[in-house]
Amino acid sequence: MVNETNFRKTGLISERDLKRLSLLPSKRRLAEGPCVIIECVERIPCDPCVSACPRKAIEIEGSLIEIPRVDFSRCLGCLLCIPKCPGLCIFVVHKNYTEDSSLVSLPYEFLINFSEGEEVLAQDRGGRVVCRGKIEKIIQRPSFDQTAIIQVKVPKRFFMRVRGFRLLRKRR
Repeated sequence: MVNETNFRKTGLISERDLKRLSLLPSKRRLAEGPCVIIECVERIPCDPCVSACPRKAIEIEGSLIEIPRVDFSRCLGCLLCIPKCPGLCIFVVHKNYTEDSSLVSLPYEFLINFSEGEEVLAQDRGGRVVCRGKIEKIIQRPSFDQTAIIQVKVPKRFFMRVRGFRLLRKRR
């Protein structure tokens, strides 16, 4: 179970908590290709991620307030669940994007004032800079309801830590 005191005090879920809750894929699955990571630990009535998945990889067992679970054997990392999460807590990671880098797909609900290929400072769950990254792709679709998907290429060792970014340059 999540250390309620620490989570409630900091507002941040840790990778250790995600492991303890069995919300992370196996190392083997991570090596196979892109897959979803759902960092939702709040027991609230919410389930848009379930209907967003065309492969039925996301389930909420029992009551609507339970935590979503992923059947990682079904997930292809298609990205469709990312923009459907009102809590912005769904990410897709591709650990072995290249030999030395990973790709982290992030939800983004702000004005896009940056471009593909732009270098960024990649941040962890608490907003701390962990490495430099590069905007690999910006995906916007009308069906995403104003939530874009930003794919950030980062050094492989940071793929489970990067959950945001900030621009290196001053905003336009």
